[in-house]
Amino acid sequence: MKRAIVALFLFLVTATMTFGAPVVYAEGEDTQTVGDAACNSVPKTLKGECKSCFDGGGAWTAFRCLGGDSPGDFVADFIKLGTGLGGGIAFLLILFSGFQRITSAGNPEKLHEAKELMTAAISGLLLIIFSIFLLRIIGVDILQIPGLSK
Repeated sequence: MKRAIVALFLFLVTATMTFGAPVVYAEGEDTQTVGDAACNSVPKTLKGECKSCFDGGGAWTAFRCLGGDSPGDFVADFIKLGTGLGGGIAFLLILFSGFQRITSAGNPEKLHEAKELMTAAISGLLLIIFSIFLLRIIGVDILQIPGLSK
């Protein structure tokens, strides 16, 4: 059951990242900029943000604009996106384990499974929090990596 949920989640994330990006085809002599051509399939409410992302040197993805003028901006955005996704997944797992615990109906096996899932989700969330803390200490304070100070 757990493997099926993880496999489904990975499939959905991969499909979103693969098929959510706009496809750009070149047609003869066109005076459009890369940002104009790539943002044609983006909803009207996000076209301005998409064009400014391309003009600023970033890459518009299914999630939002990643990157900027330097590789450090891309790394910082990627770390923010990864921690946000990790925290969201941990939150959903905590909710799911609570639902499992409520619906276990006194069955000791299901109750034990819910406790294990809750423990794993909280442990993963703590791992994410402490890894960000260590990255800040080592990357920003000690090594002074420019892209991580945001």
